[in-house]
Amino acid sequence: MYGAKELAQSFRTVRKNTIQVAEDIPADQYDFQAAPGVKTVAQILAHIAVSPAWQIEAHTQRIPGVDFAYFGARAPKVAADEKALAAKNQIVEALERGGEEFASMVEKLTPDVLAESVAFAPPMQPSQKSRFEMLLGVKEHEMHHRAQLMLIQRLIGIVPHLTRRRDAAIAASRS
Repeated sequence: MYGAKELAQSFRTVRKNTIQVAEDIPADQYDFQAAPGVKTVAQILAHIAVSPAWQIEAHTQRIPGVDFAYFGARAPKVAADEKALAAKNQIVEALERGGEEFASMVEKLTPDVLAESVAFAPPMQPSQKSRFEMLLGVKEHEMHHRAQLMLIQRLIGIVPHLTRRRDAAIAASRS
């Protein structure tokens, strides 16, 4: 059965790969912006580091519903927390610390808690999700942004580590 422990371990793998991307991009490229109006490398990584915090709060406090007021009340702190992470070393540390905080929280959740429904106010759809589905969303969100970062790596001349690893495995299998 895929439960809390498996999700926590899977998230740790995702976060480990995100941290590797963050480490592979040179600090002098953290201001790189792929196109006007999109976040810089530093901003994307800071967003990844900060974004699971609301889910940690929502699930440890077992909040029964989420609406725009919930997010609105947190928006100033989220913006300040993201802005405070500007330097590469700060961002990598926040990714490490926050990733483990999230994974540790997840692995302690019981099947009953994971099965609880959380309501969402209109116009959010669907109108409810299980806590488990919400927690899967954290991993999906991070993978979405990591894909952006891996494309940025290509734009700045870096072959992403997962591609390097795959290519090395293919080369080894041919020899």
